[in-house]
Amino acid sequence: MDYRISGIYNRCVTIELNNEDSFHTKAPVSVSINGEKIYDTDRNVIYLDGLTPDTTYEVEINGKKQTFKTKSETVLLDVCDFGAAGDGVHDDTAAVQAAISACPAGGTVYIPAGKYRCTPIFLKSRITVYIDTGAEILGETDREKYPKLPGMVTCQDEVHEISFASWEGNPLTSYASLFTAIDAKEIDIIGRGTINGNANNGDWWKYPKVKRGAWRPNTFFAVRCSHIRMAGVTVMNSPAWTIHPYYSDRLEFCCISIKNPADSPNTDGIDPESCSNVLISGTVIDVGDDCIAIKSGKYYMAKYHHKPSSEIVVRNCLFKNGHGAVTIGSEIAGGVNHVKVTQCVFEGTDRGVRIKTRRGRGKESVLDDLKFDHIVMNDIPMPVTVNMFYFCDPDGHSKYVQDKKSHEVDDMTPSIGKISISDTVCHGVDASLLCVEGLPEMPVEAIELKGISADFIHCGKRVDMTPVMMDQFEPISGIPIFAENVKQLTVDDVSVTGEDLNEDVLAGIADSSFKDYTVRNRRKNGTKNSSISQGCKEL
Repeated sequence: MDYRISGIYNRCVTIELNNEDSFHTKAPVSVSINGEKIYDTDRNVIYLDGLTPDTTYEVEINGKKQTFKTKSETVLLDVCDFGAAGDGVHDDTAAVQAAISACPAGGTVYIPAGKYRCTPIFLKSRITVYIDTGAEILGETDREKYPKLPGMVTCQDEVHEISFASWEGNPLTSYASLFTAIDAKEIDIIGRGTINGNANNGDWWKYPKVKRGAWRPNTFFAVRCSHIRMAGVTVMNSPAWTIHPYYSDRLEFCCISIKNPADSPNTDGIDPESCSNVLISGTVIDVGDDCIAIKSGKYYMAKYHHKPSSEIVVRNCLFKNGHGAVTIGSEIAGGVNHVKVTQCVFEGTDRGVRIKTRRGRGKESVLDDLKFDHIVMNDIPMPVTVNMFYFCDPDGHSKYVQDKKSHEVDDMTPSIGKISISDTVCHGVDASLLCVEGLPEMPVEAIELKGISADFIHCGKRVDMTPVMMDQFEPISGIPIFAENVKQLTVDDVSVTGEDLNEDVLAGIADSSFKDYTVRNRRKNGTKNSSISQGCKEL
């Protein structure tokens, strides 16, 4: 069994199996440390903790051995020694913050089993926060006890400005997050404990789009940070987006679990915004909105603080429920490029791959080199959607945004480059396998489907639905491919099965290539969704 040591910390390690399986292994593997069996697992990414710093270990997986050495540690500081009660009643903020402030570089702040009620904790550079099994950081429910972070502050030179907070793509005053890092680097958050935003017991989810004091906080927020790693922990009940790195680089989120109720508003799992070199692996996300949403701000930030999100890898993850498994947009004015999502399982999300933008995001909103492969989608009614008419923001339903007539290309026009989806299995499709709505003045550059199998649910159970959130789009069902305004559409080795399937809808396609495209049980007589379908084999 080939594998690699993917992340070495002072008290834990992550290991990734080298295979092409999606999240789960085909058969369980046995994991041992120094000759002692730890457990059997069916996950491709393995998390092992309870290790000793600066110590060499031998790991064995299905008979194959490797050695690694844990990172060193200068000191271990127990928050209880600083006065934390851990009883879920007393306010432990001051004690936890004191331990973090006192911790020297290379040290670890240890949070043992217990419930630690806290208001926002501010992290600093070069430390580890070890949240042990049975430990829970429990967010205070009274918003009046949360500090506010200004969205943008003018520097003393009266020329430059600096952001401390963000709300839905703009630098707006927001409450500090339960864990907040500002201009920090080399922070590890590890362990099997829980970071609980506790929003289910407060009023954060009431009137979610109304500013009350300040905008809602995340559970973890990092701005202008680098080399941030999180492994093992559970993060739950977030007031808004759960993990929100902002203008940060070299980030890793491995073997963590994110849980928010299905009806919790805007509780995205991980939202890297204007970030680069991000790895998300071995992670399970079950939330009330997008599981992962890659963003780069709205127009103001793109114009004055331009930084695209780039070099992002999502691998061996499980995404459940929510509105999209992996979303790119819509606060995307700075652009996104070089994204690879591979070996993941999507279960029960409204959409699988969800890409969205709109007029007004601007010329810097360039989305390009987006690759998705070896994905298993279960019970996903709309596996792949691309929408350039997304009706977000106060003007989202305006004629400017929603007009399907061609506009002049100008500084406010976004663009989408190359998107590829390959070696993917889709079960339980309802509306469409692929739904694309490009702008007539700026069609999507290229979309490739290769090595795809998709099965639609029984025609008696299909429900007309709208794959893309835009005006002037009538609900559909049973349409394998719906594509408007695409320069190059490539369909290669794609098999679609179902009952009474409708014709494809193709319009505004400059160039198309269909090879080995098989549709079983397509409706013969045409429907209201009749099309310009071509190049397919009907069986």
